[in-house]
Amino acid sequence: MKKTLLVSALSLATLSACGAEDSGSEAAEQSSGNDTITYESENGPVEVPADPERVVVLASFAGNVMSLDVDLVGVDAWSMDNPNFEEELEGVEVVSDESLEKLIELDPDLIIGLSNTNNIDRLEEIAPVVTYTYGEVDYLTQHIEIGKLLNKEDEARAWVDDFKERASAMGEEIKEEIGEDATVSVFENFDKQLYVFGDNWGRGTEILYQEMELEMPEKVEEMALEEGYYALSAEVLPEFAGDYMIFSKVADTDNSFTETETYQNIPAVENGNVFEAEAMKFYFNDPLTLEYQLDFFEEHFLGSKS
Repeated sequence: MKKTLLVSALSLATLSACGAEDSGSEAAEQSSGNDTITYESENGPVEVPADPERVVVLASFAGNVMSLDVDLVGVDAWSMDNPNFEEELEGVEVVSDESLEKLIELDPDLIIGLSNTNNIDRLEEIAPVVTYTYGEVDYLTQHIEIGKLLNKEDEARAWVDDFKERASAMGEEIKEEIGEDATVSVFENFDKQLYVFGDNWGRGTEILYQEMELEMPEKVEEMALEEGYYALSAEVLPEFAGDYMIFSKVADTDNSFTETETYQNIPAVENGNVFEAEAMKFYFNDPLTLEYQLDFFEEHFLGSKS
């Protein structure tokens, strides 16, 4: 049950480096009508609105949709709880794949979710449904796929190209500041369990390791890179600690481990190189969250933000 909860929380960010842009769905093609397109989803073609105006996101992709200026009428609870989304989601309803009556009332013109979404047959009676398999493509390819689905592929690709350029340039600045060989680790205390993360599990890991190409501690690479995260005890955290540590901090969790001698003796802690981030703002890897994370890293590594 704990792992299920963890994956529910952590998988708000779509991950994996196993996919390339060519391996995703093909570009949406115009249908015979002028108000719909046919999106080639992983389950086959789906006819969707060419200009959707009432979108429901059941998991993971609310930030992708909002970044492309498409209106949402319903989102999952995790998205609603993200402080970064508070203003954009004002007036939007919290929904799930079980709240069918509420979804009917919302009258969406498109529903987006993950491939493990329940009640897909019944959801399809409400609106066109497109789902994505968790981890099937990398996080930037995923955004381009959302762009195709919303008939905004050009906008999505433009943002991806610009983001990669900016993140890479900032990475070079950071390496000049902290040293080419300095290591960075990302950890979190979730549901009374400590975790460290690989290069594709949200919390800014995609930026740090994929775009900026900062170094990962050997122990993190050994234990967390393949699966994306690794559970550990506070006693062995020093073995996974980088020269710099990003602490994705869950506010309402017992973080008393930070008061122990073991933790206080970690060199990154002694040197003031632990940067605390609010976990709920850091979970995702959609464009809105990635922009927030990029600003966070600029502020803490370079001191360039107010």
